[in-house]
Amino acid sequence: MKGGRIFVALLLAAGLLGTLVNGAAIYSRLLYLGVLLIGGCWLWTRISLRGLSVTRLARSLRANVGDVFEEHFEVTNANRLFCLWVEVANESLLPAASGSRLLTGIGGRQKRSYAARSWLTRRGGYELGPTVLTSGDPFGLFQEQKRFPAAESLVVLPMLVNITLFPSPPGLLPGGKVIRRKSLDITPHASGVREYVPGDPMKRIHWPTTVRRQQLMVKEFEQDPQAEVWLFLDAQAKVQVEQAYQLPEEQFDGWLLGKRPKFTLPPSTLEYSICITASLAHYFIQQKRAVGLATVGQAQTVIPAERSVRQEDKILEALAFLQAQGSLSLASLVTAQAGQLPQGSSAILITPSPQSEILLAVDDLQRRNLHPLVVLLMADSFGGFKGGEALAKSLLERNAPVCQVYCGADLAQTLSGFAANTPYYQETSGWFRPVLTHLT
Repeated sequence: MKGGRIFVALLLAAGLLGTLVNGAAIYSRLLYLGVLLIGGCWLWTRISLRGLSVTRLARSLRANVGDVFEEHFEVTNANRLFCLWVEVANESLLPAASGSRLLTGIGGRQKRSYAARSWLTRRGGYELGPTVLTSGDPFGLFQEQKRFPAAESLVVLPMLVNITLFPSPPGLLPGGKVIRRKSLDITPHASGVREYVPGDPMKRIHWPTTVRRQQLMVKEFEQDPQAEVWLFLDAQAKVQVEQAYQLPEEQFDGWLLGKRPKFTLPPSTLEYSICITASLAHYFIQQKRAVGLATVGQAQTVIPAERSVRQEDKILEALAFLQAQGSLSLASLVTAQAGQLPQGSSAILITPSPQSEILLAVDDLQRRNLHPLVVLLMADSFGGFKGGEALAKSLLERNAPVCQVYCGADLAQTLSGFAANTPYYQETSGWFRPVLTHLT
């Protein structure tokens, strides 16, 4: 491109100087040729870019941290004019976003497509765009851009680790009575029938009553009294710790074969907590448990317990956008929500706080005949406050299981080994209780 500009500049200079000094016809022709080249290049640039467009397609718009996101770009030249070159620039805010390319030789009424792969290293929502097309003339005299706004967005969900075993609540039928709350799911506890309304699933139709009344009637259900699992995530700003860390920005543009890259969580208590919460939600929903979430970040988030795959999607999406901006302590959050939990349910507290108020929350849950379990991130290993070891000992003395998580630990092994290999616990009726004799 630089050589083309120099050539045209020399052509104009030679033609102009020769015409002024000598006046020979050849110099005039060189000058006219230079002017025609400039005009033709300008016209080429305007026409060729006008017919260019780009389309971006992705198989899925939801992925997890650590995945490789694949997207297909298709550049179309709707003109009859040959497009010598076009630069595709992906200006998405997705970290380490790939997809920028320089394409050459796109014929008239032709398309050019390619695949771009990006390693997802940060949770959140990202627009897939804007995309900017830049093209010009063969001599590089003129360039023009065409901007295409983002048409879709990608939601990057938290990373999931494979938990193979974790303590589960034993469940409790409170007084042999069901919970008198309507349920959208089918449970073993039918409370009555009502008239069919559009949108009711066909499997809930009660055919004997339908035949008798000569109109469609559907069954209504109450919530299953089987124990729920509630995840209480501490997103209070002042208890979070984070060390300086540079997220990897490796490009996987053109990456086809090879090992999937291994992602390491940044040394942040919030990121570890979110990964643990998401993985536990996935584990318990796979176990057909009803799972709920309560946390306070930018705002208070309470997702009522359900056992469907849709519930996992709701929890993971809430965690994808969670930031440590909360002012409410975990103990206050537990106190506010504990009265809504069915007896025999499990409350899993995920926190890096070594404060003694965690003990008050555990005592409150135990008084309500609930099963508290604490996943305690050892803040000192993240470069924060000390006191985690003393808090863990106090929790064990209260018969509250505690799983200690250190910075850099393998979360899958830590969480799975908590129930399977830790000598402080023994299995009793499906629940893991501390063996206090091991502390002496």
